[in-house]
Amino acid sequence: MADEKSNPEATPEAPSKPSKLPLLIVAGLMLAEGVLVYLGVGILGSGPQNAGAQIEGLDQLEREQQVEILLIEDRFQNMQSGRVWGWSAEVYLKVRKKNEADVQTVMERDAAEIKEGLAMIFRKAQDRHLREPGLETISRQLTNYVNRVFGVDSEGVPLVERVILPKLKGNPEDI
Repeated sequence: MADEKSNPEATPEAPSKPSKLPLLIVAGLMLAEGVLVYLGVGILGSGPQNAGAQIEGLDQLEREQQVEILLIEDRFQNMQSGRVWGWSAEVYLKVRKKNEADVQTVMERDAAEIKEGLAMIFRKAQDRHLREPGLETISRQLTNYVNRVFGVDSEGVPLVERVILPKLKGNPEDI
């Protein structure tokens, strides 16, 4: 034991300084990751070239939005039940925004013909069709009529998407 104390090789060494190599490796990996993330976002991100495409997509989306146009708000007579009834009606057309100008042009050009056609539909309609809860029959007849009047667009799709009847109320007028 005395030999062990006097032996200089057996004495504990002074604590050595930690190696900086692992710290440098971690710093290098973090730097490489930062560069890769920056380049990835730059390549895949929405830069100025993608911003124009998004605006074009928004313009196309706006043109496909649907708008409602008042076709007519009037009172129509019907005598199919043996009595004279006055039907107060509002008829709206649901069209795509890109077709709105074409529909307005036809409405202005053929206003009297359209009013006459709608009046004939209401005059000839059966009383039970005008009283249906969902107005399926009269809506179908009106849709068929407006599709004939307004026609189709360049893609072969009808200009009028749908006919809307928010108001259809009847009152006897022979009292």
